[in-house]
Amino acid sequence: MKILITGGAGFIGSNFIRYILSKYPHYHIINLDKLTYAGNLDNLSDIENQPNYQFVKGDICDSELVNRIVKDGVSAMVHFAAESHVDRSIYDPAIFVKTNVLGTQVLLESALKFKIDRFIQVSTDEVYGSLGKEGSSTESSSLLPNSPYSASKASADLLVRSYFETFHLPAIITRCTNNYGPYQFPEKLIPLFITNALFDQTLPIYGDGLYVRDWIYVEDHCKALDVILHKGKVGEIYNIGGGNEKTNLEITDLILKKLSKPESLVKHVKDRPAHDRRYSLDCSKIGVELGWKPDTPFEEGISKTMDWYVAHQSWWQKIKSGEYLEYYEKHYVQREST
Repeated sequence: MKILITGGAGFIGSNFIRYILSKYPHYHIINLDKLTYAGNLDNLSDIENQPNYQFVKGDICDSELVNRIVKDGVSAMVHFAAESHVDRSIYDPAIFVKTNVLGTQVLLESALKFKIDRFIQVSTDEVYGSLGKEGSSTESSSLLPNSPYSASKASADLLVRSYFETFHLPAIITRCTNNYGPYQFPEKLIPLFITNALFDQTLPIYGDGLYVRDWIYVEDHCKALDVILHKGKVGEIYNIGGGNEKTNLEITDLILKKLSKPESLVKHVKDRPAHDRRYSLDCSKIGVELGWKPDTPFEEGISKTMDWYVAHQSWWQKIKSGEYLEYYEKHYVQREST
């Protein structure tokens, strides 16, 4: 099988490529990535010379490039490429619409034109919007996105659905909860707090810190996508989650304790607009229909993640010394001073 992975130099995409090549050494993987700030080829340096792996630098909005790749025998697409940081979507919504909506439409057109066998749209639980203290979103729940990021992903999901219904494109949509694990760009909560705490830097918590997210270890997400790619029913939506609902304060406290760092590093900062209070997914469908369930308990996964960041400081120090550090100082430090 020849698979086109979009955004494969990012966090989840790179973990998925490594997982697939390890499990299916006869598969051929093409990684299409624009290498924006969060794309990092160091994520795949251990496999970059494998004969069945190919990297192509390019934009998913470039239809000519996408068509050249897909027409050469691609049988499946797994679409990770996206602008994904909520904060950034508040400061610059336009790039989220371009990449997440228009880019997805370009891929769908190419998949339709060259009659691929499977299109996997990797989406997010954020499209369902915020929940109260009780209840979970099912695959049939209404889409109620509250940020430009989640709105752009919901829009892309609806495009994918329309291509299945109108053109019978063999597409599947997946919606996953918060991922954590190796190679996650240090703008997201867990790697940001680990790397800041290691150097006694501030851990900026939005508002009261009681926002709830469900956390899944990235390898478990990769396993779910593997099952969906090979056994999922076209036209369906599958929720994927870890069953580990934690507040941001709980995550912060765990990181500080494991690293033996003081609570004084915590700094409550001005909340971001339209901050969703809680996400929760009902993931029974993928378990009943496809037999998948997460393997990694949260305590095990977070320990493995923290050990990885401690052992790979050269990887993230290089990142935080560049463009990201400028962004962090501009926005987080600005909030702390207001």
